Amino acid sequence: MLEQRIQQQFFENADLLYQVAEGLSRPLATAAQMLVDGITGGGRVLCCGLGLSALDARYMAALLLGRFEQERPGLAAFSLDALAQGSEGGAAALARQVQTLGHPGDLLLIFEAQPAGQAAWAPVLEAAHAQDMSVIALTGGPADELRGLLLDTDVQIRVPAGRQPRVAEAQRLLAHCLCDAVDLQLLGAVE
Repeated sequence: MLEQRIQQQFFENADLLYQVAEGLSRPLATAAQMLVDGITGGGRVLCCGLGLSALDARYMAALLLGRFEQERPGLAAFSLDALAQGSEGGAAALARQVQTLGHPGDLLLIFEAQPAGQAAWAPVLEAAHAQDMSVIALTGGPADELRGLLLDTDVQIRVPAGRQPRVAEAQRLLAHCLCDAVDLQLLGAVE
């Protein structure tokens, strides 16, 4: 019984990834081009997330700053910390950091795996837009909670799954796809 449940986790993950591959390839390509244009234009990538999604933001920043699969110069990326403001936590802390650290031409890369948590992003998105930053939002859930908060210059890559673990697993793959696409455009194909 336990082995069957474990196998079911793999099957659910594989099924979801298969279902969304075609639909997410276009927004991923758009986001990758935004990253390349921003970085080569002198902009930086500010990665952030709330709760456990903050770990994915740190991971993405590390991949961009360090390396993915190929050696390359570091790319200007860092992660914001939702706990950096002491008693002011969560989205308010991230909004303050975007106001302070963000500049025109920078990109804000959001990770949010909790469908119910997306409404909390309004102050962060407002701060990014006030700084003339574009936003790439990796989100999940059956409903589009960020509709109306994103501009035409932003891109949302939404994994349409209701279970947070499946969304988080898919977002790790999305991060890898973005890094691979950036490296491909900057360095060419791996031999």
